[in-house]
Amino acid sequence: MMEINTLLLVLLVGLLFYHLIKIRIVASRMPPGPPPLPIFGNLWTLKFQLHHKTTMKLAKTYGNTITVWVGQTPIVVVHGYEAIREGLTANSEAIDMRAERPFFNVYANGQGVLVANGYNWKQQRRLGTQILRNLGLGKESLQWKIHAEARRMVDVFIAKKGTAHDPKNCLMNAVSNVVSVLSFGHIFSLDDDIFQDLVVATDSVTHFFGTPLGQLYDAFPWLVHNMPGPQQKVIHNLKILNHILRQEIESHKQNPSSEPTDVIDFYLENISKNEDDPASVFTEINLCQVLLDLFLAGSETLTSTLRWALLLMVSYPDIQEKVQSELDAYFQTSPNLHYENRKKVPYTLAVLHEIQRYVTVAPMGLPRQCAQDVKLNGYKIKKGTVVVFCLASAHYDPNYWKFPNDFCPSNFLDKDGNFQSNDAFIPFSAGHRRCIGENMARMEFFIFFTSLLHAFTFRLPQGITKVNIDGIFGTTFRPHPFHICAIPR
Repeated sequence: MMEINTLLLVLLVGLLFYHLIKIRIVASRMPPGPPPLPIFGNLWTLKFQLHHKTTMKLAKTYGNTITVWVGQTPIVVVHGYEAIREGLTANSEAIDMRAERPFFNVYANGQGVLVANGYNWKQQRRLGTQILRNLGLGKESLQWKIHAEARRMVDVFIAKKGTAHDPKNCLMNAVSNVVSVLSFGHIFSLDDDIFQDLVVATDSVTHFFGTPLGQLYDAFPWLVHNMPGPQQKVIHNLKILNHILRQEIESHKQNPSSEPTDVIDFYLENISKNEDDPASVFTEINLCQVLLDLFLAGSETLTSTLRWALLLMVSYPDIQEKVQSELDAYFQTSPNLHYENRKKVPYTLAVLHEIQRYVTVAPMGLPRQCAQDVKLNGYKIKKGTVVVFCLASAHYDPNYWKFPNDFCPSNFLDKDGNFQSNDAFIPFSAGHRRCIGENMARMEFFIFFTSLLHAFTFRLPQGITKVNIDGIFGTTFRPHPFHICAIPR
């Protein structure tokens, strides 16, 4: 018996040594990075998260383009604006594939826009862009819908009567209803059970991608998918979301509109136009996934951005006061502040951009995969290699920002106080995979933020003197839960 145990131990050590040699040989042909271990790779070093703060520290040691291992999978992580621009724009076609990760298959199974690839992705993206344009993206029709939801949101804050509360639900409800009216053609009552299921499930699924458990799922899908744990709740929430979205599609089919007014209407119309084409990728399955992509990409990210905005305003009351003074001066001569007039409030516009730069809600974006061999930042990267662009590093690049490590609106102001854009500002990524809802997100953020700052002064609850701005890393970078007082002005 002892001899068998000894033999098994020798075989195990030999197997681990074989994997160690194999992984080190592969690592020697890739950009530098921390030495990987067998089976786990660099998961221990990364604390089981591909966190932007961790990889930015590693970049100081190994250079702007590094390799980290998630289990047995090497991932190239790119830092710094110049290197990111080279990858996202100069080599956009070579690195435009979405990485084929196990949880992405559970989430979308190759459908929709967010994590799809190839012909299907190109067709869904083209149609999605066209539908958003038809629905008035960037035009006054959509803007008024956002203003209406902003007014409802302000009323919810007014009802709090200045008492301390967590603003997350108020903000999430408002943002989700904008996505709802765009997708379904209607808004929900805030206490509607279906709406709350939609909001809660969206928040749960969105956060999972980048959590330690999400990383373990991608490293060991055969194990994590079947074991008990929070991931089972996430998978259940995916089913809830798909059920709600399919109900909305079915309702539109049973009550067709004479003129398309929302995403479902336009997509169903396109399905009908292509019903005789056997190769058409415009199907109800894809439609359901496109809607899911819209909710995941369009609700939690903006909600987190607004939460960060309020948290930073109470942390920097002098900046909040300057924003309010500028808004007050504007409203003395005009009854409404429309998005197209944003340049008339340059300090406020600079603050909005600085919030997005300073916190970078999607700091790592979603992982890409090389569609072909490519030379990136001097390194030869093979076809099929997973590449992640650390967008947050571009926002902290000292070569492009006057005050890279400070929250300072002057990063977006010239010497005369006029708004000044910056090429290194890329919160929505760049290249072929740039967010198709960027214009809507910018408009929403501007309208919601100015509506809140014009109506209220935000303060910390009595007895609270400082806030936690470290944040929680998942797919997005969200603030820790906090309470705030909205004092009517």
